[in-house]
Formats: sequence, structure tokens, C-alpha cells
Amino acid sequence: MTGYGKVVLELSTKTVRIEIRSLNSKSLDLNMRMPNEYRPKELELRKIIGSRLSRGKIDASVYVDFEKSKNPTKINTSAVKDYMDQLKNISNGTSLDFLKMAIKMPDSINAEKEEIDEQEWSLIINGIQDALKKIENYRKDEGEALHNDFSNRINSIKSLLKQTIEIDPDRIKKVRERLNKSVLDLKENIDQNRFEQELIYYIEKLDINEEKIRLDNHLDYFFETLNQNQSNGKKLGFIAQEIGREINTLGSKANYAPMQKIVVQMKDELEKIKEQLLNVL
Repeated sequence: MTGYGKVVLELSTKTVRIEIRSLNSKSLDLNMRMPNEYRPKELELRKIIGSRLSRGKIDASVYVDFEKSKNPTKINTSAVKDYMDQLKNISNGTSLDFLKMAIKMPDSINAEKEEIDEQEWSLIINGIQDALKKIENYRKDEGEALHNDFSNRINSIKSLLKQTIEIDPDRIKKVRERLNKSVLDLKENIDQNRFEQELIYYIEKLDINEEKIRLDNHLDYFFETLNQNQSNGKKLGFIAQEIGREINTLGSKANYAPMQKIVVQMKDELEKIKEQLLNVL
């Protein structure tokens, strides 16, 4: 969601500089800075920017530099003369002294308030659209890089899942051997048939076939959603949560160090995916 767009407009009596910055945010947070003369158009600008960017912490600024020949402030001559007359009635001094005091009085200098020229405003709107286009292009470039990163990491988790499938028979074998050894260490006579039944029940509790199937399905669904044209950042976040649940269950059921190491690698890849999902619309 990050991006930056800048456009400079050279108008007849002024230079207008438009800057729009976008940072990551779960919702649209739009902050606008503009001269007072354009304030009546603020809602219009907010609607345009919000419809194009939809999410992110947005700083939009419109700066105006007037030409030197164009003075946007005017002296209120009548107010200054009135102040000078009043000052002469209550104190002694030269006209220059009274002028220095009068010019500092309220309303002695007024900022020139111009009506918004619609043709000029149309040019500013076009400039805003150009700045937004630059941000969108920036976001597209970032999106392509994120797409490749997500694809690589999901493929990595798929590869790690395949490794867990390959070592699962060894895991069950080791669990069985470990339980048998524990029973032998007790040096007690046991009912072998009952022991086998308990052993099968215990091993069934450690079965991870359902988790492997669900995890593989979630990974495929992540790919499918990732390749859709519309913005799916929140949906990808929900799928990542489901992937995390299955990985955590695999880890809790593993009971086998080599498999637990693979699960840690899966978690590492998933955490990096979750971090980058904050950048996705």
C-alpha cells in the first residue's frame, strides 16, 4: 500500500505542487493539507482520493506558490486611516509613528480571497489524478514483488509438507519403538493384546493425515486467491490464519524431533507471509 506521487502545475499566476504519500494501514486514513482558498473543494478531493486508493494512511498536500508580481494580501486602507485618526486624538506623534501602530491593528491587512476559477480547478483535479496514477503504478510494482515472494514461500511450505509425509512412517515406527522400550524398562508382565490395542489407540491420536490434507488444501486456496484480479488482502490474511492452525496442530502431534524441525521451518515461512500481507490491499 506504500507509494508516492508528485505533480507540479505551472498556472498563469501561480505554481501548484501536488504531493500524495501512501503508507500501510488497515483502513483509509486520509490527511489533507491545502490553502484556505481551496477548502470548499476538500470533500470533492477526499472522495476522489478515497475511491482510487481505498486503504492506507494517506497524506495529500496541495501547495501554492504565487508569482512575485501577484501579492495575495492587501492593505485595508480605510481601516488603517481610521486607526491613525483615533491615535492622533489620544496621543502625540508623527504620522509615521501612527502608521507603524495602525498597521499592526486587527484587520489592517487582509488576505486576498479569490473565487475558485473552475478552469484552474479542473487542471488541479487532473494533477491529482496524475499523482494518484503514479501511486497506483508504484503499488503495482510492489504487488508483483509481493506476488513472487508469496508464491515462493507457499511453495516452500508445500515442499516442507511433502517432507513430513515422507518421514511420517519413520515417525510412527519410532513412536512404537519408544513405547515398547518404556514398557520393557518397567520389567512388568503385560497383556500383549491389550498393549497392542492401547498402542494403536495412542498412534491414532498422533495421526496427521487430516491435517496434511487440510493444510495442502489451504495452500492451494491461497494460490487461487492470490492469482485473482481483485484486491484480496483480508481474505489472504484469513487463509493464512487457517494455514497457521494446521501447522500448529502438526507440531503438537509430531512427537518426533525431525518433524518438529520441519514444522518450525513452516512457521517461519508463514510468519514472513503474514508480515508482508500487511502491504496487500
